[in-house]
Amino acid sequence: MTDTLADAVAAVAADAGRLAMARFGTDFRRWEKSPGNPVCEVDLEVDAMLRGRLSALLPDAGWLSEETVDNDERLAARRLWVVDPIDGTRDFLRERTGWAVSVALIEDGRPVIGILDAPARNEHWRAEAGKGAYRGGDRIQVATRNMLSGARVPADALPKIDRDLTMVAKPNSIALRIAMVAAAEADMVATLRWGYEWDVAAATLVAQEAGATVSDALGQPLAFNTPQAQAFGILATTPGIHAEAVARLADRAQAAVAR
Repeated sequence: MTDTLADAVAAVAADAGRLAMARFGTDFRRWEKSPGNPVCEVDLEVDAMLRGRLSALLPDAGWLSEETVDNDERLAARRLWVVDPIDGTRDFLRERTGWAVSVALIEDGRPVIGILDAPARNEHWRAEAGKGAYRGGDRIQVATRNMLSGARVPADALPKIDRDLTMVAKPNSIALRIAMVAAAEADMVATLRWGYEWDVAAATLVAQEAGATVSDALGQPLAFNTPQAQAFGILATTPGIHAEAVARLADRAQAAVAR
């Protein structure tokens, strides 16, 4: 994958971030796609802009986005754009900064370019497979923690069983939480529910290229461009605590899958 393509994707994501930021804090239509699942007209505007611009870059690539009706034709594509036009819509609607435009290019089931543009935080994250991860112009590296107890976790609250962990500020965007692990601002992010590929594709590459270990909640490798476009949870950690985190979460994860 050439730098030229990654540069072009980064420029498109930055333009999408500017489009979203221009509407941030203004009056626009908002509704719920389902109970507790908000969306707004800005999501749709950014989605349309991204689809037009990214499809022009790679006309042969498939398309998967939170705000576009899925089409099985993408499964036959070797390359796929995986997009969340505004990851962290709740924070966007509340005029908080914890949201980002998320763009990933998947090739043969793996992310090869991952971009997060978070204009309200003045942050631009970028990763290419085999080329490292960056926030702005600075290369980022995961922390060296090798003990789960005391690990920093973006959270609003912790269950009693996890009170030995350390809470840090939690943006609504799961992608930004994963990026915090990449940048050594957190040591672990874990979810124990079914989630969609567009939530994590770009951030997964950012974290992996920064040296983090990323899996589903059961410790299994993530795959992309799957028929359901889903995985059971995500676990992004420093390499030294991943196995211990999988073990701690195992019973809860198995119980959640069974439900």
